[in-house]
Amino acid sequence: MSIDRAILVFAGFMVLLSLLLTRFVHPAFVWFSVFIGVNMIQSAFTGFCPAASLLRKLGLARDSAF
Repeated sequence: MSIDRAILVFAGFMVLLSLLLTRFVHPAFVWFSVFIGVNMIQSAFTGFCPAASLLRKLGLARDSAF
């Protein structure tokens, strides 16, 4: 699996997790979803993604985006 695909899986999982936390734990967890969205937008413009850096250190193959 390449870093690009792993980031898509990770981002999707985190959004779903934050929505579940918002629904079942506390409504303030909606800010976790906001953080994830902002991070995705900034990585689209800057090319820097903290999760991609971590996955690269874990040995996943590089792809074109990250």
